[in-house]
Amino acid sequence: MALYEELSEQEIFRRQALDELRSLGIEPYPAAMYPVTHSTADILSDFENMSQNRAEVYIAGRIMARRIMGSASFFELQDEKGKIQVYVKRDDICPGEDKTMYNTVFKKLLDIGDIVGVKGFVFRTNMGEESVHALELTLLAKSIRPLPIVKEKDGKVFDAVTDPELRYRQRYVDLIVNPGVRDVFRKRATIINTMREFFNSKGYLEVETPILQPIPGGAAARPFVT
Repeated sequence: MALYEELSEQEIFRRQALDELRSLGIEPYPAAMYPVTHSTADILSDFENMSQNRAEVYIAGRIMARRIMGSASFFELQDEKGKIQVYVKRDDICPGEDKTMYNTVFKKLLDIGDIVGVKGFVFRTNMGEESVHALELTLLAKSIRPLPIVKEKDGKVFDAVTDPELRYRQRYVDLIVNPGVRDVFRKRATIINTMREFFNSKGYLEVETPILQPIPGGAAARPFVT
């Protein structure tokens, strides 16, 4: 209880949910190897063909939004390549008499930020949304700390994470909730790797030198009084 007193209300609830998951025999740390076959980008790029053939897929990613209803619900799954909607029906992920996986685990013990694996097939909903129909749902990691919730509607983003202090000191949060930031880092890495490969092929030697730093820093810095 002393530990819980130092945590936010959401963090306390999430730790309690973790205890309940373990009591049900679900241990998310460390998760077993999950056999991912497709990324969200793979599915969306070949969606028409995959949906017509009801292609079976295994995908994994982070829950970024949920719409909980009765015996059927939706959630948004985000992996390193993008996002896709997942349709979850109680009787599909719980084909037997035991409905614990849907009624308790999915509806009550999972949260935004949790990482899950989904086995299912590709289809389009009645509203025209490109989706994956889940047949199996596996918890891969429980998110103990809540993520900032960024809302998006009609192409407009609301409540975006823009605070420089948060973005630079907690870069992992910035990368999770701001897809544009991930794209910038991905492009930056590609540019640097391409330049490095070019110069390496020409026999150049890469060395580290101070960049825009006329005064020594780190261990070579001299103490001073402000």
